[in-house]
Amino acid sequence: QVQLVESGGGLVQAGGSLRLSCAASGDTFTSYTMGWFRQAPGKEREFVAFIIWNAISTYYADSVKGRFAISRDNAKNTVHLQMDSLKPEDTAVYYCAAKLSTPVAGSTRTQAYTYWGQGTQVTVSS
Repeated sequence: QVQLVESGGGLVQAGGSLRLSCAASGDTFTSYTMGWFRQAPGKEREFVAFIIWNAISTYYADSVKGRFAISRDNAKNTVHLQMDSLKPEDTAVYYCAAKLSTPVAGSTRTQAYTYWGQGTQVTVSS
């Protein structure tokens, strides 16, 4: 069992930055690939980024590549999402999620993740 708690959401103007954090507790943190997903009103939940257990490999959705950066601190059982150059279309509830580290394949799929946080709202005004 893994419990996930997100923080850091808020209201920001277009072009601004936010840093989301996700604190994990329960099982061994390094056993998990960590992902960020988001869901805008009326839309399906979509993949944003993932990072594997040792932080050597990361992967991003095309829509956020070059603007967002995912990182993790295994000593503190936390994962972060640095979001720069935010756009109004980034407005959504952002979710942290965890899946067992293997296989890495499929880590962009919501169905691959077992544990989810409650979400944090990010609103980008134009």
